[in-house]
Amino acid sequence: MINYHPDQHLLSLHAKGELPLSMSIAISAHAELCAHCQQQLEQMTIALSEQQFEQVNASQHVSEHAADLDSLLGQFLSSTLDNLDADDNAEQAPNTVPGDNSVTIKGQHYVLPRVFRKQINASWQGIGKVSRLRLDTGEPQARASLLHIAANGEIPEHTHKGSELTLLLAGEFSDCYNTYKPGDFMLLDQDHEHSPKTTEGCLCYTIVDAPLYFTKGISKLLNPIGDLLY
Repeated sequence: MINYHPDQHLLSLHAKGELPLSMSIAISAHAELCAHCQQQLEQMTIALSEQQFEQVNASQHVSEHAADLDSLLGQFLSSTLDNLDADDNAEQAPNTVPGDNSVTIKGQHYVLPRVFRKQINASWQGIGKVSRLRLDTGEPQARASLLHIAANGEIPEHTHKGSELTLLLAGEFSDCYNTYKPGDFMLLDQDHEHSPKTTEGCLCYTIVDAPLYFTKGISKLLNPIGDLLY
């Protein structure tokens, strides 16, 4: 069961196409895993379409074309709903054929949400049980990555100089706040300090816009070069 979701503001910005690519990927991937948020996005998209048609109708001030606009609106909404139904049907069909949206790391194979298909064009890097595959979103500040933690691995205790988005795609992990399952969408900032741990291993999509700040143990030695690592 998914317990953590994007807020209404983020969903609305996504529906309007106003999010940067890194966050838009996160919302799309979450919606593919979460029927509740997918339904909200569909409703927002239809509402925005209706508003746009109403604005066009009001600005033109041509009542004689109202019937044509209504017909066009009906055709557009019908087409939109048909496409959404097609997406739902496609989502129900299990994706068992490896493709551009699949990755393999340390003997584990994962099929990712469809939004990642054009993003998997790099190789894994890492140390120990933690591996990262950087995604190129063309954003100078935000760093978007796939993050894999092998079984019984953890990220050392840290806080954040900026914000950190984590979308759990597969497996599980826990920290001092809760235990997370696939689809959970978590936004953290400098007010949060945690050390994610996993017993069975996990794969996440992450976005950070500033270096992590390690707070305990030998990992604190990484802080002076944090700008080079994040």
